[in-house]
Amino acid sequence: MKNRIFSGAPSEDFAGYAKAVIDGPTIYVSGTMGQDTTGAFPESVAEQARNALASIDAALVKAGASLKNAVACRVYITDAGYLKDVAQVLGEVFRDIRPTNTLLVCQLPAPQAKIEIEVTASTRG
Repeated sequence: MKNRIFSGAPSEDFAGYAKAVIDGPTIYVSGTMGQDTTGAFPESVAEQARNALASIDAALVKAGASLKNAVACRVYITDAGYLKDVAQVLGEVFRDIRPTNTLLVCQLPAPQAKIEIEVTASTRG
């Protein structure tokens, strides 16, 4: 049985998606951009990455897990020049966890967005 986690963002209803889906021991968290709690995008890609990871962690906590349960991380950035700053933040968060990682340079739907992060986690030890 699949359970869904919602953040309350208007886009979830408009676009028909959940912030996270729990399917057995696996938790899939939707791609998350780096807005702060007011909805504004910080100028720094590192701050956007931290905001995205905090939002993902909050969804995982609602699902009974945390970023410590991450098994895969997919990162989308709008400029290859952001790689060093993003890698530093990912290293801080995932250094001891070591999920798989994919990073792509692409365009994002919000002009101020520099990063979007998607995580898959497992509730298995």
